[in-house]
Amino acid sequence: MNQNPIVQDPGEVLLIDKPLTWTSFDVVKKLKFAGKFKKIGHAGTLDPLATGLLILCTGKMTKQIDSYQAQEKEYSGTFVLGKTTPSIDLETEFDAEFPTEHINDDVLNQALLQLTGKILQIPPIYSAVSVGGKRLYELARQGKTDNDVEIKSREVEIKSFTIDTSAFPEIKFNIVCTKGTYIRSLVRDFGIACQSGAYLNSLRRERIGEFSVQNALTVEEFVSQRKVLA
Repeated sequence: MNQNPIVQDPGEVLLIDKPLTWTSFDVVKKLKFAGKFKKIGHAGTLDPLATGLLILCTGKMTKQIDSYQAQEKEYSGTFVLGKTTPSIDLETEFDAEFPTEHINDDVLNQALLQLTGKILQIPPIYSAVSVGGKRLYELARQGKTDNDVEIKSREVEIKSFTIDTSAFPEIKFNIVCTKGTYIRSLVRDFGIACQSGAYLNSLRRERIGEFSVQNALTVEEFVSQRKVLA
């Protein structure tokens, strides 16, 4: 007797513009429910205070997640010189202030030169990197600092790093980089290179490989579309 073959879900690649304050898992959970997907995952985490392109794969396309994660990424945003926070963004309170009067075009250009190309980067203490079986952000929330934990550096490549200083000490930036780059670490190191401090004020992922946020749906648009198709 012939049996009906098992039909496997071919899967989809979904481009979503992640909203501010949402975690990447929040988006996965919302889309899984709205799309009634049995299997779904994202290709590259965005911090809650970042917005922009999040690639999600469903069904058999989840096998392609690693290949999407490995692709070049482009970010835009703003950082501010003269202050720092433990998380290097606005998730935590300011913990120190630094002078900025000495920072001129030469200092800024030297910092850009130092942080462009292949560089060694230490991930921020507020990150999902695992050390000794624990996530760094878990240690950070226990009161640990960079001085308490040995965090290994990693090589990344900053292919392009441009800035607009017209609103100094707030600086607009655009960065093209390889997999594994922490923009918050780059901001921290930029502040240090300027003999000052810095924190990330806003961050948006513009592109992953050939996928652009301009072609992405908001979560609300995705949910509305699925309701129409249902």
